[in-house]
Amino acid sequence: MKKILRYLNIWWIMSRNSFSIFLSLKLSFLIFLTGKILRFIFFISFLFFILQGTKTLAGYTSNQAIFFFLTFNLVDVMAQFLFREAYRFRPLVVSGDFDLILVKPVNALFRVLMGGADVLDLITIPPIIFAVYYVGRLLSPTTAHTVLFLLLIINGLLIATAFHIAVLALGIITLEVDHTIMIYRDITNLGRFPVDIYKQPLQGILTYLIPVGIMVTLPAKALMGLVTPWGIVSSFVLGIVAIILSLRFWSFALTKYSSASS
Repeated sequence: MKKILRYLNIWWIMSRNSFSIFLSLKLSFLIFLTGKILRFIFFISFLFFILQGTKTLAGYTSNQAIFFFLTFNLVDVMAQFLFREAYRFRPLVVSGDFDLILVKPVNALFRVLMGGADVLDLITIPPIIFAVYYVGRLLSPTTAHTVLFLLLIINGLLIATAFHIAVLALGIITLEVDHTIMIYRDITNLGRFPVDIYKQPLQGILTYLIPVGIMVTLPAKALMGLVTPWGIVSSFVLGIVAIILSLRFWSFALTKYSSASS
C-alpha cells in the first residue's frame, strides 16, 4: 500500500510539473483546447446528420450510435490523459537521456508511460463523462448492465495500456515511436462506430486480433444488454493476456537497449 501511495505521489508531482509547463504557453494551450473541442463538435454533428437521414446505424438507434461514439471518446481521452508521456519517449532514447531514467529509484516503465498527464484531456474528460451519463440514461440500463459497463471500460483501458507499453518497447528496439503511436491512434479511431458496421474479415480483426471492439464497442453493448457471458469472460481474459504480454515485451526490449555510454 505504501508503494502505491508513493507512486501516486510521484505521478501527481510529475503531472503538476507537466501542467505548469503547458499552462505557461497560454496561446498554444488555447489553440489546442479549441481544436479538441471543435473536433468533437464537428464529428458529433456529422454523426447526428447521418442518423437524421437513416434513423439507424447497423441496426442501432441514434441514441445507441451516439453512445458508441461517446464510449470511444471516454476510453480514448482517458488513455491520452494518462499516457501522454509515451508520445515524448523517442527523444529520450535517441539523446541517451533514457539512461538517467533507468538509474533512478523509480520504475522506468512507470516514468516513461505516466510521467506527465495531459491538462487538455483533463479539461475535456468531465464533459465527456457527463455526456456518457446523460445519453446512457436514455438507454434505460439496469444496475447490473451499468456495473458491467464500468468494468469493461476499465478492461478497455487495460488493453490501451498494453498497446502503449508495446509501443514503448518497440521504440527501444527500433527507435520508432511517433509513427507507431499514430498507427495505433488511426486503428482505434475505427472504434468510433460499432465494429458491427464493418464486413469480415475486418470485423474479426478489430475484435480479436486488434481488440478495438473489445476496448470500446463491447462496453457500450454491455450497457445495452447485448453482450453474452462468453463475450464478457473472453474480453477480461484478453485484457489480462494483453497486459502480461506487453510487460514481457518491455522486459525483452530492455535487454536490447544500448545506452549512450555503451
